[in-house]
Amino acid sequence: MHTISSQGGKATVRYGSGGVCLISAVPNQGFTVSTSQTAPETLTATFSAARHRSEITATTEPSDRASVRETSF
Repeated sequence: MHTISSQGGKATVRYGSGGVCLISAVPNQGFTVSTSQTAPETLTATFSAARHRSEITATTEPSDRASVRETSF
């Protein structure tokens, strides 16, 4: 299992041969969380607040990795 931190919260995922699986997504105070998985190999957790959004994307293609995108508005 791997935990990825962002300004909006933390997502814990498990990488496997069948793709990536969400274990938990815990928002920090003032944030809400939503998740989406359009394919077995890619999962996104989005943490939203009034003036900020954190997006964690975990994928198994081409290798196991995660990225974090922070957006303030």
